[in-house]
Amino acid sequence: MKKTILRSYASLIASVGVNVQKGQDVFVTAGLEQPEFTQMVVEACYKLGAARVVVDWHYQPLDKVHNRYCTVETLGSLTGYQKARFEYYVEKIPCRIYLDSEDPDGLKGIDQNKSLKANQMRYPLIKGYIDEMENKYQWCIAAVPGTAWAKKLFPELTRHQAVEKLWEAILSASRVTEDPVAAWKAHNQDLTARCAYLNTLGIDQLHYTASNGTDFTVGMIPEAIFKGGGDTSLKGIFFNPNIPTEECFISPKRGRAEGIVYASMPLSREGQLIENFWIRFHEGKAVEWHAEKNQQLLTNIITADEGAAYLGECALVPFDSPIQNSGLLFYNTLFDENAACHLALGMGFADTISGFEQKTLEECRAMGINDSMVHVDFMIGTADLCIDAITRDGRTVPIFRDGNWAF
Repeated sequence: MKKTILRSYASLIASVGVNVQKGQDVFVTAGLEQPEFTQMVVEACYKLGAARVVVDWHYQPLDKVHNRYCTVETLGSLTGYQKARFEYYVEKIPCRIYLDSEDPDGLKGIDQNKSLKANQMRYPLIKGYIDEMENKYQWCIAAVPGTAWAKKLFPELTRHQAVEKLWEAILSASRVTEDPVAAWKAHNQDLTARCAYLNTLGIDQLHYTASNGTDFTVGMIPEAIFKGGGDTSLKGIFFNPNIPTEECFISPKRGRAEGIVYASMPLSREGQLIENFWIRFHEGKAVEWHAEKNQQLLTNIITADEGAAYLGECALVPFDSPIQNSGLLFYNTLFDENAACHLALGMGFADTISGFEQKTLEECRAMGINDSMVHVDFMIGTADLCIDAITRDGRTVPIFRDGNWAF
């Protein structure tokens, strides 16, 4: 891929993604396979005035080694230097950039129960820091090709050809055009307009139906609003948390979900794939589920903690979207969730409450925003998905017909 195009993408992540402000610190998490592009991102951050940019390298094979040899107690603990870093995050509120290039099958064979128990032990130790930073910092998840990921998508190509092909797909989906900043401005305006319309309806429930068996109703918090595209931190800084994004999303009311939903795509989770699964909800909670592949991993997600069985997000994405139209299954949630409507198990978003700036996190959760150690998106959109909004004044308004916007 031409370096000029990659520099444009790196600049997009730093400026439109996290929107680095002068004097801010930036922490970048990246895989080992793209050091040159990571350097471009770091340089782009410095050009915007970043005071310090720190890169944390990630390597899936090491995760497997740690899982094999460390005790649950070691994996689930928080050391002094790790605690000091979280305290630094809370004090400095740095930007966070995540460059995702993971192998969809990269953690196949790990001890899933060991990983779950360690996460359950660790989460209470870091939850206070996470809550303290909620909605205060800019963050952005973007993608770069990894060789194993590229070969998963294009097994018939050589390693070099597959990586180049994946670069093309990522850049296209991420709107890295001749003027990516202008493209993202127009895209954000479109998503904002759609959310504005949805927010005029006074939606009480959304009812989903599809020929694959999905028949599902989810209730809304009266004060909740749809959001899409960019976001604004509590410090007043506009940023785009996901590159790419196609969704208008809202956090539903905990405890209001009935019916069954069928996944329309595999779910990539912890370097493994969960395939051909469904979940049935009653009184807001997942009460029954089944996956043809990786049933135990699906169970571990839903039972991770008390809130993991409830929903934290409903996202509307038209089937006629750039990622869906690419014809690619990315085996990566950042892309696949933007190819189809999806739901998320676990943590909800307090900033979907209108006027959340004047409320505490606890007050937002008391209104019905779900709390959990997990937030796991899974795709349910199909070419024939229909969604109706039942409004608080008793109207039924079509939102989706045949997989796409009905307005």
